[in-house]
Amino acid sequence: MNTTPLTPLGPLATPVFAADDVVVIGTSTGGIDALRIVLGGLPLQFPAAVLVVMHIGSHDSILPSLLAGATQLPVRHARDGDILEPGRVLVAPPDRHLLLQRDGDRARVALAHGPRENHARPAIDPLFRSAAAAFGARATAVILTGMLDDGTAGLQAIKECGGKAVVQLPEDAFAADMPASALRHVEVDHVLRLPQIAAMLDRIVGDSLVAARNAPRQVPDWIRLENRFAAGSADMDSLAKFGTPSTFTCPECHGSLWELHGLVPRRYRCHTGHAYTEKVLADHQCQAVEESLWAALRALQEKERLLRQMADEAIASGHAGTAVDYVEQAAQAQRSGEVLRRLLTAAQDGTDTFVKQP
Repeated sequence: MNTTPLTPLGPLATPVFAADDVVVIGTSTGGIDALRIVLGGLPLQFPAAVLVVMHIGSHDSILPSLLAGATQLPVRHARDGDILEPGRVLVAPPDRHLLLQRDGDRARVALAHGPRENHARPAIDPLFRSAAAAFGARATAVILTGMLDDGTAGLQAIKECGGKAVVQLPEDAFAADMPASALRHVEVDHVLRLPQIAAMLDRIVGDSLVAARNAPRQVPDWIRLENRFAAGSADMDSLAKFGTPSTFTCPECHGSLWELHGLVPRRYRCHTGHAYTEKVLADHQCQAVEESLWAALRALQEKERLLRQMADEAIASGHAGTAVDYVEQAAQAQRSGEVLRRLLTAAQDGTDTFVKQP
């Protein structure tokens, strides 16, 4: 461990020691209980910094307080400029990507309101990629329970830079998607049940070799470029270096999506920076289609009511022929609406993939 005291930001701050090792943890659905078990198993003198991303979106979060009661380690939301300290847990705050940046021989937190990845901010991939670049072989990444496949690409970055990958056993997870995707696409070092993960992390960090500590960080270009996008500092020229235009458009900004080279699962990014795996993209498009159909159904229902009202007014004014036209148009709107409603409710018997009506 680095024994040179450092002074964090703030005039009255007490000296801290920079962490040589980092553990980054990503989770989503079912993640609170999983995090409490993993963090609760770490010893008080855990020699690595611990950073956590859970999909919380832009809503106010009390996640640090929920975790603090389960662990001996101090837990709080990360702040921009924080120095990473061993035995401290920093949690991604709402609506900010949690990134790491090198500052000489130490690493600092950088919070970024960059583009969403896999429709999430904070997202797991940006943290993992930045940890890979900042710590190389001294980074260990953990994927816990969660839906879809955020974290898989970040785990690939960890492995490419020499770090370790630990994944929760899918059968042990509340939601198996994220662990299963990681195992399908990444050469994982350890697959464990929740109660086993803390001891393994302690062992991995404890076994860290001097050779690994002093090894140069060979960071592939694609990781550097992706990190720039997460920080909001990349552009279309950067995207052209590791992607080719696809036929798809971004669900969020409606710009063209570029397919990124050499990554599995297949990933897409637009020039403003939004990024998706193909699985997340398909899920998002499905939701967009459903929302559009519900909006169309509401419009048809309103059209029917308006036309029937106009027919009543035409009859009252003595324009029976006009009233008949309005009634026929209203009946057509009603029939169209019934077709849409049958399509939307087909999900209830498993014949479609739409989610519940908002």
